[in-house]
Amino acid sequence: MKKLQALNKRTAPKSVMPEKIIQFGEGNFLRAFVDWIIWNMDQKTDFNGSVVVVQPIERGMVDWLNGQDCLYHVNLQGRENGQAVNTLERIDVISRALNPYSQNQAFMALADQPEIRFVISNTTEAGIAFDDTCKFTDAPASSYPGKLVQLLYRRFKTFNGDPKKGLIIMPCELIFLNGHHLKECIYKYIELWKEDLGADYEAFKNWFTNYCYVCATLVDRIVPGFPRKEIAEIQEKVCYADNLVVQAEIFHLWVIEKAENMTCEELRAEFPAEKAGLHVLIAESEKPYHERKVTLLNGPHTVLSPVAFLSGVNIVRDACNHEVIGKYIHKVQFEELMQTLNLPMDELQKFAGDVLERFNNPFVDHQVTSIMLNSFPKFCARDLPGVKTYLERKGELPKGLVLGLAAIITYYKGGKRADGVEIVPNDDAKIMQLLTDLWATGDTRKVAEGVLAAKDLIWGEHGDLNAIPGLTDMLTGFLNDIQEKGMLETVKTIL
Repeated sequence: MKKLQALNKRTAPKSVMPEKIIQFGEGNFLRAFVDWIIWNMDQKTDFNGSVVVVQPIERGMVDWLNGQDCLYHVNLQGRENGQAVNTLERIDVISRALNPYSQNQAFMALADQPEIRFVISNTTEAGIAFDDTCKFTDAPASSYPGKLVQLLYRRFKTFNGDPKKGLIIMPCELIFLNGHHLKECIYKYIELWKEDLGADYEAFKNWFTNYCYVCATLVDRIVPGFPRKEIAEIQEKVCYADNLVVQAEIFHLWVIEKAENMTCEELRAEFPAEKAGLHVLIAESEKPYHERKVTLLNGPHTVLSPVAFLSGVNIVRDACNHEVIGKYIHKVQFEELMQTLNLPMDELQKFAGDVLERFNNPFVDHQVTSIMLNSFPKFCARDLPGVKTYLERKGELPKGLVLGLAAIITYYKGGKRADGVEIVPNDDAKIMQLLTDLWATGDTRKVAEGVLAAKDLIWGEHGDLNAIPGLTDMLTGFLNDIQEKGMLETVKTIL
């Protein structure tokens, strides 16, 4: 086999475009999601912008990126419109990558570049945090919001508070209303460093408030990352020794809630991702889309997993294609959870159909047991609101969701499946102990009542769920049926 050539700008073409985006984070997700989106915008619109990557922590992979001149391939896999898709695209949108801990001058000089307009980040959920030990003189501040304030102040000074030189800031961290949290942190740093800012304090604060635009966003794409198993085959196919290949599902969705000091039209004009035909929604609020994702993607996952596992099905894709479990998933998705949301029905049906295609990904063996970690808190966040809203709107309980809760409770009993496979639940130790104690009574009604009453341990502000009309009786009935008939036969009774 011939030796593959290295991937860099001497061996592969690389576009040169104005640097318009500072990106905090160099990991797989941003490279397979945000940078792939920007690459598409450059291909299909007049955006004409590149990305400067900033490593948010001291140790990272900017040296690897620079070693390949920031070129890499994205391998997208999945189903789209019923067809299996497996593509490879070379992404050349990152101009360079900086480590602000060893290249602080170069990092701060980004603020002086007139064409810079966007800041995008994914510094993990812990990254958007205020640390009062950060000093204005740190080079750089240890926290991401601290670094951002240092950069913003430098830009404010360089351009003398020019209203046109504010930045559009779009965090991608997996926190609901991430932009709101980031904005709070920025204001806290401005207050913390008030003395350092001196006479500029008020003017800088006003410039940030009026001419910088902090958006909350919702991101959705599964990114497994580096394809260890298939890397030799992929490298052979692309004819390069690319050590930064990143694998992701074909589905993508980015909901960007416009900042309160701008309009959706203004943001669309500057960031033309929708124009490029991408699944990027610029909206007044991300909240309904957050609810849609939690309800129609995470919600079915949480109940299909124990139902499938206890029926002898181990892979999500196989559950979707199973003649009984597949119908159960469809029922929960379309007939129950979808009826509890407030977006247009055609939008919800399209999203739910996309979710089922994602579940049915031929390239990913998604084990149902990997979804069942901490099932009770997940059911509380993802499915319980649907149970209550469905009852309120329809005057009856959603049988599929209640059966899903019964399956979780049965799974937490432990023991062995009918085919001898060990059942190994994993949750908070106190929840595990509660279920052990309840099942030790041998009384399914006591089990149902005990779980539903666990407001301090599981249900929080929802209180004692025994107060929901008919829930205790229905749950007890399903627990009895599962014990007597088995999971699969019980599922058949509600279809």
